[in-house]
Amino acid sequence: MHPTKIEPGSLTRMYEEARESADAVIRLIAANRERVARVAARLRDAPPGAVITIARGSSDNACTYGRYLIENGLGITSASLGPSLGSIYQAPAPTAGSLCFVVSQSGASPDLIAAVERAKAGGAFVVGLINQPGAPLARLCDEPVILDAGPEHSVAATKSFVSSMTAFAWIIGEWTADRELLGAVHDLPALLRRAWAMDWTPVDDTLRTATNLFVLGRGPGLGAAQEAALKLKETCGLHAEAMSAAEVLHGPMALVSPGFPILAFAQRDASLPTSRATAESLAARGAAVMFAGDGPSGTTLLPTVAAHPAIEPILMVQSFYRAAANLSIARGFDPDHPPHLSKVTRTY
Repeated sequence: MHPTKIEPGSLTRMYEEARESADAVIRLIAANRERVARVAARLRDAPPGAVITIARGSSDNACTYGRYLIENGLGITSASLGPSLGSIYQAPAPTAGSLCFVVSQSGASPDLIAAVERAKAGGAFVVGLINQPGAPLARLCDEPVILDAGPEHSVAATKSFVSSMTAFAWIIGEWTADRELLGAVHDLPALLRRAWAMDWTPVDDTLRTATNLFVLGRGPGLGAAQEAALKLKETCGLHAEAMSAAEVLHGPMALVSPGFPILAFAQRDASLPTSRATAESLAARGAAVMFAGDGPSGTTLLPTVAAHPAIEPILMVQSFYRAAANLSIARGFDPDHPPHLSKVTRTY
């Protein structure tokens, strides 16, 4: 018998915690049915004039995903509110009639607390996506949705990010009464387990000796691209820049030379044809394009789980996390303890 091959990343907390994402989503749904239904009913009865999001780091990447779903599904203008406007500049918040989402793993960052206080003073209805029950931010929110992802001991957030994206999809599905999206949300635990089993070793092979890369996405997939770029920076020591698959065709194209690595996320929605065309163009210039989704010839295809297009970015992130944990070890890093970082970042 051949000995079982041990993945390098499987010895890390990042790997173990990311693998728990399916169970985290089960807990999220079980704990928040009544609250999400109540939030959705309020939003249907009194639609907000605008949506603002407040977050930093991985949580802000989840907000990018949520804003695309809101603007595409509801046609409501949404934007990220800079926390420093309240914590440093003491600027007034014209948020009357707005819906505010605040997203945080710890629920304890002083600048996020100040931003939420400012938004509430301006008249916003605040919904929190908070992992830690009893956190200061959770107590401030009008409706705190507790992610209940469980403790994350690795500095690199994983399952809490997946839960944040899921919470956005769930709330928006309930708000719009989109039965297909809601069905996909409730199927997520099984889909996440399948996504975890996807073989993304080409990512490790391509990026093992790389120094920089672009990570591309469009629509809700841009949030997944931003999260992947952040994880490559903090756990793998890679200068990874996330951008729209449309923006790369402008100034950034000047950096693309033979062998330049590109990781592309492309869910199967209306953006897919242009994402494929962009990837094909980059590959024709000699870039080493890794394509998650239904990719064109000339690219390295990364296997993905087909699902509702709004859910596919969540599944791609889950597949990516496994590859990133292994890549971090291969590059000589410890993904659980990135240099100069701590689990709770207290920004002001």
